[in-house]
Amino acid sequence: MDYTPKNSEHPSGPVKVNKLTVVVDRDLCIGAATCLAIAPQVFVLDNEAKAIILSTADGADDAAVIDAARGCPTAAITVHDESGAQIFPQIIFLTISRSVDILLKLWTIH
Repeated sequence: MDYTPKNSEHPSGPVKVNKLTVVVDRDLCIGAATCLAIAPQVFVLDNEAKAIILSTADGADDAAVIDAARGCPTAAITVHDESGAQIFPQIIFLTISRSVDILLKLWTIH
């Protein structure tokens, strides 16, 4: 297998993988290697035990890339679609009043 990074200057991205943009946050990556187990064509660990994106990544389907990001225990892999919208991790925005409403409802259920 070819372990050449897709982008030698920025081996952890951001890089285009098919229609997705993928980046590994090296500060969050703990080298758990879950991404490698799920998408070995996309990720490998470098000599610092940080995930990098391989030159063979375009051979993987988008679902494998997203599944690998979902499998990361620290959510170190961010995936954006071709429009730039973040697919994973999903960002959920709640207003403070809405958050309080949700917490009160949860509290009254218990």
